[in-house]
Amino acid sequence: MPTPDQLFLGIDGGGTRTRAVIVNEQGRILGSGEGGSSNYDDVGADGAAQSISAAVNAARSDVLLIETPFTAAFLGMAGVVSEKDRLVIRTIARDLNLAPDPFIGIDHDCRIALAGGLSGRPGIVQIAGTGSATYGRTATGRSHRAGGWGYLLGDEGGSYWLGLQAMIASVRMFDGRDPFTSLAERILVSLGLVDLDDIMHCLYVDSLSRTEVAALAPLVIEAAAEGDRKAQALIEQGCHDLAECVGAVAHELEMDLVGVEVALVGGLFTAGDVFRRPFTEAVNCVLPECKLMTAELSPVLGACILALASAGIEGIVPH
Repeated sequence: MPTPDQLFLGIDGGGTRTRAVIVNEQGRILGSGEGGSSNYDDVGADGAAQSISAAVNAARSDVLLIETPFTAAFLGMAGVVSEKDRLVIRTIARDLNLAPDPFIGIDHDCRIALAGGLSGRPGIVQIAGTGSATYGRTATGRSHRAGGWGYLLGDEGGSYWLGLQAMIASVRMFDGRDPFTSLAERILVSLGLVDLDDIMHCLYVDSLSRTEVAALAPLVIEAAAEGDRKAQALIEQGCHDLAECVGAVAHELEMDLVGVEVALVGGLFTAGDVFRRPFTEAVNCVLPECKLMTAELSPVLGACILALASAGIEGIVPH
């Protein structure tokens, strides 16, 4: 078992920023820090290494810690899904001397979101932020992911998907194929367009980023809250697709016959009843015995839980 002076590192490596937290063997938070994006698909391995290093060094400075290895570290990283991905991050962790190699854990960010969301308990996490993903893990370590294939192949129900569907709906309205609603006008104003004909230049030439498209999702939420039927229909469709993923994960892990806990993570679940109510209704149709709950801890603290567990310290909740 670790001695009192041993410390543990949790890292949440995202596409926007990287968070690092240091805890002791009792789960007490001693230091935290942030860096830039560490999704190496976007910034490359060198960029990811720089962001991880910046976050860890900032956390170390909180506890005046010199650059000695931690007892264990767990890195939950956006974009890490394959063994090739894990090797890239493991090489970075080794180069930064974060922890002894057997005690460096690496997995996708869904894993730490689940660990944080349910404070280390088995169950399912549903993420609905810029993108979307569903991940489940049993007490014996079996796991399954549904969704999370990125903005071209999936991410249904996430903010990018909602923003894109809102633009598609607006085009159909201006064509006369669908009844005109306030949603189209909101999209036009938000994009700074006088004429919807300019949307093609905006999207294909100026190349709206994923973040910019996802930023249209709050307009869908606002319109739906004010009774816009098209906006409501988009949200209902997205929630239906998310519920399908929850059902698929539960079935694969044989959790569909028990009252499995489902932690909800991501900005869309903070948008109020206009999103959460149709999601709840959709999930109850496919998994009526489940318990939906707001995440108990952040993903980076979930990474700390997993770092502690790798050293045999179970049941500790960072605080």
